Amino acid sequence: MSTPASHPGRRELRVTVTDEVYEQLQALAADSRVPAEEYAARMLTDDVTRARFLAGAEEFVAEHALGFAEHFGPHPAAGDRAA
Repeated sequence: MSTPASHPGRRELRVTVTDEVYEQLQALAADSRVPAEEYAARMLTDDVTRARFLAGAEEFVAEHALGFAEHFGPHPAAGDRAA
C-alpha cells in the first residue's frame, strides 16, 4: 500500500521481509555506505527504470526492425562482423 511521504512527488512503500532478507539488505547497504532504507529505494528505482527501458526498447524493435532489415539486410556483411 502506498501513502504520501514527507517529500512532494514521492510515495512511501511499506514492505515486510524475512529477517534473513533484511540482514542481507543491511550488508549490501553497508557496502554502499548508505542506510538500508535508501539502498532498498535505489534498488526499486533501478529495477523500475530497467523495466521501463526494456519495454521502450521492445517497442522500438517492434516498430523499426522491419525497416532496419530491409535497409541493412537480415545478416551483417562479412566485413561488419565483430571480432
